[in-house]
Amino acid sequence: MTVNIPNLLTWFRLLCIPVIVGVFYTPQGWFTPQEQNFIATVVFVFAAVTDWFDGWLARKLNQTSAFGAFLDPVADKLMVAAALIVLVEHDRTNTLITFIIIGREIAISALREWMAKIGASKSVAVSFIGKLKTAAQMTAIPMLLYGAPLYGIDVMQAGKVLICVAAVLTLWSMAYYMRKAWP
Repeated sequence: MTVNIPNLLTWFRLLCIPVIVGVFYTPQGWFTPQEQNFIATVVFVFAAVTDWFDGWLARKLNQTSAFGAFLDPVADKLMVAAALIVLVEHDRTNTLITFIIIGREIAISALREWMAKIGASKSVAVSFIGKLKTAAQMTAIPMLLYGAPLYGIDVMQAGKVLICVAAVLTLWSMAYYMRKAWP
């Protein structure tokens, strides 16, 4: 394992997951529901920003590593899955949407691993549609975690619409990757 700043940021992102989940399970009276929502949202957004920042730093400082390339997407998928499961439990998103998003992540991760084993990993490299899907998810999830009006905007409703868009993009990107891998 290579120890460098980008990998430490990825490890930090993994450590944020129990905070995002755990804040909703603190003893009653520790936080108000609004404080729980706010803390989970801030931690999720901070972790999402470190995802972008660790990749940028790895390239900028020439600190890319095989371990970082493995751990970074794992951290992202775990963070999204944990947040979605909490959101389902708090009735802020739909179970089917969560299944689509988590199921796609597992399927495409397996597809990428298989394609790498047969020497064809470039055919399932990250695409624009995959990046768009990630952007929609990483915007919708904090909106749903926050769950309250913000400056007169119904953040919860906007998050619900955006997570549906993310689910559609999720299916579209899965079909795209499957089609690229088919040959």
